[in-house]
Amino acid sequence: MTTLTKRNRRAEAPAETRGQAEHEELRRDSDEEDDIDSKSLRLTLMEEILLLGLKDKEGYTSFWNDSISSGLRGCIMVELTLRGRIHLEPPSARKRKLLDRKVLVKSSAPTGDVLLDEALKHIKETEPAENVANWIELLTGETWNPLKMHFQIRNVRERLAKNLVEKGVLTSEKQNFLLFDMTTHPVTDSSEKNRLMERLQESLLDRWTNDSRRMSHRTLALILLAHSADVLENALTPLPDDRYDIATSRSRSLIEADPDQESAKVTTPAEEMIWAVLAAFNKS
Repeated sequence: MTTLTKRNRRAEAPAETRGQAEHEELRRDSDEEDDIDSKSLRLTLMEEILLLGLKDKEGYTSFWNDSISSGLRGCIMVELTLRGRIHLEPPSARKRKLLDRKVLVKSSAPTGDVLLDEALKHIKETEPAENVANWIELLTGETWNPLKMHFQIRNVRERLAKNLVEKGVLTSEKQNFLLFDMTTHPVTDSSEKNRLMERLQESLLDRWTNDSRRMSHRTLALILLAHSADVLENALTPLPDDRYDIATSRSRSLIEADPDQESAKVTTPAEEMIWAVLAAFNKS
């Protein structure tokens, strides 16, 4: 029996069975997150990636990082899937590859997060549906089609920084850069960022598993999205040389995996979306 046949039969399972499986999936991720660190704030993937990218004292991301904007939009796609709002259409004979499959809305219920709800509204109202790679480009504003420019979500970093200020992780300051003034957001609660970095490091060291399916979905997403946003190095640099080499080697094994092959092994919409986002960044 082929993988595709198995996946199609799974898609035809009764709604009650699917709902129970999704409930177990969400509970498993929640339990694993609580086990990692019960003292940490519950940040969104976007907030975590921005926090990893911010310079602690200066309060802004590197001017040389041209990947974080699209990385944050990738976070939006994964976060919406983790919250049960969107998913990829089922695979078919013509649409086996992740980037051939369109993003569909599963629930349009508000998430309570303004950025996520803005993206969800765009996805819901768009016909025909778009694939993951197109949505990351559209939400970033990287399109030559003037009729699709309104899909861009603007000022994402500033809005996320404001959220982190409200959560007590960052503060706001005005800095003068000769020709212009800029609002910066230095880290005020270093313990939260330290916990985040330690969680990332431990997932590649003491908590490492060779099977990505045994990782919590948020942990797997964090590693791959941190790489895509070019902030993973920030979390691993403080490690001693020997542990740094191990962590980078293990992260590379995930980053260099074939997303289509990996997605053929998984059973949940969240895992499919995580690998689809990596496929989108590999394409670009």
